[in-house]
Amino acid sequence: MSAIQNDALQDVDLFQLFAVDLLQKPLIKINGRIVQVVGLVAESQGPDVRVGDLCHICFRDGSHELDAEVVGFRGDRVLLMPLGALQEVGPGCDVVSTNRPLQVPVGDALLGRVLDGLGNPIDDKGPIAATDFYPLYATPPHPLRRKMVDTPLSVGVRVIDGMLTLGKGQRIGIFAGSGVGKSTLMGMMARYTTADINVISLVGERGREVREFIERDLGPEGLKRSVLVIATSDQPALIRLKSAMTATAIAEYFRDQGKDVLLMMDTVTRVARAQREIGLAIGEPPATRGYTPSVFEMLPRLLERAGAGEVGSITGIYTVLVDGDDMNEPVADTVRGILDGHIVLSRKIAARNFYPAVSVLDSVSRVMPALVSREHLDAAGRVRDLLATYAESEDLINIGAYKSGTNMRVDWALSNMEAVRGFLSQRVADPTSFEETDKRLLELAPYPSQQ
Repeated sequence: MSAIQNDALQDVDLFQLFAVDLLQKPLIKINGRIVQVVGLVAESQGPDVRVGDLCHICFRDGSHELDAEVVGFRGDRVLLMPLGALQEVGPGCDVVSTNRPLQVPVGDALLGRVLDGLGNPIDDKGPIAATDFYPLYATPPHPLRRKMVDTPLSVGVRVIDGMLTLGKGQRIGIFAGSGVGKSTLMGMMARYTTADINVISLVGERGREVREFIERDLGPEGLKRSVLVIATSDQPALIRLKSAMTATAIAEYFRDQGKDVLLMMDTVTRVARAQREIGLAIGEPPATRGYTPSVFEMLPRLLERAGAGEVGSITGIYTVLVDGDDMNEPVADTVRGILDGHIVLSRKIAARNFYPAVSVLDSVSRVMPALVSREHLDAAGRVRDLLATYAESEDLINIGAYKSGTNMRVDWALSNMEAVRGFLSQRVADPTSFEETDKRLLELAPYPSQQ
């Protein structure tokens, strides 16, 4: 390529970045003025705005400005939730409306990049040459225009591909307490999935864990076809909430391009907690276990945006951090009722150094019967039967009180248990194709009458 062509390409990129920056700025300034700051909320007199509009709070010294979103109204005052620290905001600061809601720049240039909760790059790789903008708030696809979930999506993990098969456009939850291998399992799936693109949202994570996930769990091969949206636990509640919406909007863009997208969100519990903080700050009454009503209104709107569209698909995997391993706490119960299945990670199984620590008997994929063959489904049923039979007699077996020959089904479970455990356990660096998983599953645990 000649030097003239290189210069021309650079001019195009610079013009594109300039156009993107220009589109982000309001053409007409409609000013209001801050009159009060209480806790997380700033109150202003004016401007003329709607809920969800983006505003700029201009500091009195003119040095810089702070973005804020309109979250409600109290009398004739506008309630603003800043997208940053409030230390320098006080009465008299100007409020300028942009006359638009928050948007995220989208395009193929996002692949391999790490973004903050609002879609700005934080990986020191320079600005992103966006080709379009997508709104953070969007309506889910029309229910009658969604494609059917009828094609398996392999994630390279035997226990999931074999026992809890996922489909393109399915939404499933990973329910677990802390420290049982959620991040490691997510990294395996992102690295080995057959989806075209991964969009990974880490909400409220510890700062230490972000780099560990990117370099250790995801790895270079996973990163190059992924987009990461990060909002650490020290970020304001609104940033943590918007990071989930930013990731979903990016996934929607790639779905609309006809891609099969794997959207992974860790964790939806922290998204709900961020919404609770915002609701309490603007005066919502606490309802179920301290969660405000807006939490249970927000969750379906967010989760329903994933799934199959008219073209392309978003397969959503949402982790749910359960307090005290209580699978029936409000957020877990609500999310489980919305999604198309749930994968439960067991602390008891993890304590035995058995990974992935999936409790097969407590997990289900609701669309699996439509995705796999009759033989595959029967084989998965046999494995479930074996695990249930063994669990019923485990105490007797462990203390040596069970005598071989007493129960034919228990004998069958005992003779096949090691093979089943070998199938369900898997090292991180040991991916298995869907075809190999299917073959190994069909060979497992035939009933005694079939031997």
